[in-house]
Amino acid sequence: MTHPVFAYILYEDGVADDTALEMLTAAAKLNPDASISAVVAGSGAGLDAVCNEIAASYAEVWKIDNKALAYVNAEVLRGMLARILPQGCIVLAAHDHFGMDLAAGLSIKLDAAYLPDAVDFEGIENGKLKAVREEYGGQVSTHVLCDISKGAVITVRPGSFAPDESKSAGGQVLDKTADAVEGGLPGGARRFLEVVAAEVGDVDITKSEILVSVGRGIEDEDNLEIVFDLAEAMGADVSCSRPIVDAKWLEKARQVGTSGRTVKPKVYMALGISGSFQHIGGIKGSPFIVAINKNSRAPIFKIADVGIVDDILDFVPELTDKINEIKG
Repeated sequence: MTHPVFAYILYEDGVADDTALEMLTAAAKLNPDASISAVVAGSGAGLDAVCNEIAASYAEVWKIDNKALAYVNAEVLRGMLARILPQGCIVLAAHDHFGMDLAAGLSIKLDAAYLPDAVDFEGIENGKLKAVREEYGGQVSTHVLCDISKGAVITVRPGSFAPDESKSAGGQVLDKTADAVEGGLPGGARRFLEVVAAEVGDVDITKSEILVSVGRGIEDEDNLEIVFDLAEAMGADVSCSRPIVDAKWLEKARQVGTSGRTVKPKVYMALGISGSFQHIGGIKGSPFIVAINKNSRAPIFKIADVGIVDDILDFVPELTDKINEIKG
């Protein structure tokens, strides 16, 4: 049995999230013979813009347009999706705050399997999907079998699959709003109040083209000096992972990750950062990633364009000296 595959697409200001193209690759890896459709929910001109954008990549784009989704509430959306998605389908969503909120409850409504945080797929055999997940901060890969005979809802870790940028689908946009709201809006106990923008510190890392990001491998607050020296030599800004903020060594506004800021630099240098999905989830736009870590098994090396196994306390000062030497 071939299960139709649907990818739920996140967007902001009329622009699709980077994971929209990553999920095309994930869906093709999951089942090359399956039809792949996108689902987008929201309201207004931004919704129409993103639907038209991703129609270049997906054969079909299912649109749900309702004022109740101006700020998408996963609790309401689950009921809408359950009304329009076909029995036995596979639904993909990004493994981020919204995807985790949406997916588990949706699997119950669809009476389908739930598989969170997948990083790879290894085919379907006898109705069971072979998938790969990571445990212990990415130090261990686990291979699992998931019974998808009744369909599945799967969250896919951002950055695990290369984006499919072919844009050769020439798809059509189908308005599924009437079916999604038939019988009235699904109920929900939650309601949207407001968006509170994160405070911008002395540096707005969301606008930085080059970031030198530091993690727990720096060991001591006094050692941050070598990170700032490197950033100055490179013309970069300094960012960090959560442990640095938790230790109060740098301000929250410099934190990259799902609980910090989302950044889209051209170059991202990760110093002593293991590469948990919470951190990687804050890096968008497919930057050139250079990772330096003394742990050769650190997950960050899986997404790095250049990986260097070394102690940053030894390597970074030498790199800074070489850069300054080249600059003259």
